[in-house]
Amino acid sequence: MPSRYTMFGIAAILLWSCLMALTRNVSELFGPIGGAALMYTVSSVALVIVMGIPKVSLFSKRYLVIGGALFVCYEIFLALSLGLANSRHQAMEMAVINYLWPALTVLLTVILAKRKVHMLVYPSVLVAFIGVAWCISGDNSLSLVELASNVHSNPISYFMALSAAFIWAIYCNVTQKMSGGKNAITLFFIATAITLWVQYAFSGESQMVFTSSSTSTLLIAGVIMGAGYALWNQALIGGNMMLLATISYFTPIFSTLFSSVYLSVVLGWSFWQGVVLVTLGSLVCYWATKNKKESETSALNSAQG
Repeated sequence: MPSRYTMFGIAAILLWSCLMALTRNVSELFGPIGGAALMYTVSSVALVIVMGIPKVSLFSKRYLVIGGALFVCYEIFLALSLGLANSRHQAMEMAVINYLWPALTVLLTVILAKRKVHMLVYPSVLVAFIGVAWCISGDNSLSLVELASNVHSNPISYFMALSAAFIWAIYCNVTQKMSGGKNAITLFFIATAITLWVQYAFSGESQMVFTSSSTSTLLIAGVIMGAGYALWNQALIGGNMMLLATISYFTPIFSTLFSSVYLSVVLGWSFWQGVVLVTLGSLVCYWATKNKKESETSALNSAQG
């Protein structure tokens, strides 16, 4: 029977699996930038209530500036790639692209450590990328023409989604060394919300309209995001990090399943094949390079993606 801390971690992973669909829904209700600003504001408030406001003096300036900048860029790129997608189906493609970050994180770790590379690492990363291409190509199997056509239809969203995956991989590697074991996630969320509100002020987006239904969706999305991080903090106290790290690599499948139901999007077999390839590539990449210390670090990083 898993400990309650491990159960907290599993709950956090499942909550995060709901975020892609909820982020898209909130953007439809309040606009891509305005919706993201509202969602991160609600999440910030939830985190402050549960975890309190950490003292800035507890963190190194390098961690706050560099880690904070990477975190804010990642969250904004991801939220806007989902919000600016041409359709709900395309938004789910953006979500799959985002899930390249676990494989990219392992790849960057290996490169930065300048150590001997396991023979499975590079093929695993390639499999993950092929999975993404498979999803974007549609139901015509893997087609470079279809892939190029879909990307050309909305290059900004695809660029932001892919950039977000690389940014998060960098964040996971950089913050390990600068954080000193401390977590400034609440401060980073507040910074993200403030940045989005500044963007909204200059965006020219239409005025947001609040209804009981849209407000409920916003509150649920924001609380789920904040609750995921709060639960993960509890999981770090005494959870089985090896188990949680492994489960976290199946998030693309959990997320796609929830999103397809919540957003009422019918996915073809090729899309599911692509999602499985992304998951498989990331999981094999992780297992090919893991040891006890790396497993725990990987789990910690997974919690913040």
